[in-house]
Amino acid sequence: MEHNVQVRNELLESVSELSNEQLNQKVEEGSWTIMQVLEHLYLMEKVLVQMMRKALVKGPEQPTDEKPIHLTPDRSRKVVAPDYVTPSDAYMTLEEIKQKLHESREGLHAFVAQHKEEELKKKSFPHPVFGLLHLKQWSEFIGYHEKRHLKQIEELKVKL
Repeated sequence: MEHNVQVRNELLESVSELSNEQLNQKVEEGSWTIMQVLEHLYLMEKVLVQMMRKALVKGPEQPTDEKPIHLTPDRSRKVVAPDYVTPSDAYMTLEEIKQKLHESREGLHAFVAQHKEEELKKKSFPHPVFGLLHLKQWSEFIGYHEKRHLKQIEELKVKL
């Protein structure tokens, strides 16, 4: 979880000096605003924790090998977000999204704290790029996914 905490801190630091108008400004057609990227991260973390809880309770035992999730921040390969984690066009303030991100992170921390590592390694569900990931790797993936989008935010900031 240490990596997830570090990346989240970098993420929040990266947007801390931006105005709400800048966060919600579309810099080019077909791209998300910085706020939409942040909302996507909130939605993704929330959904993944729900999916991990469900897999732990109802999923079959499917131990699997470690996958190279450390490659997630590489933005040379575009991945289209599923509908259920696609952000809205709603205007949000930095404080609103920080609260949502705090809530989703609390959910992740609670989930990880409630279960032993061995337990998390016994259950898996598929990732669209890496295939089967066990729940421990899914919890780690969240930080790498945020790192990927931190790079996207930095790209968007240059275009503001």
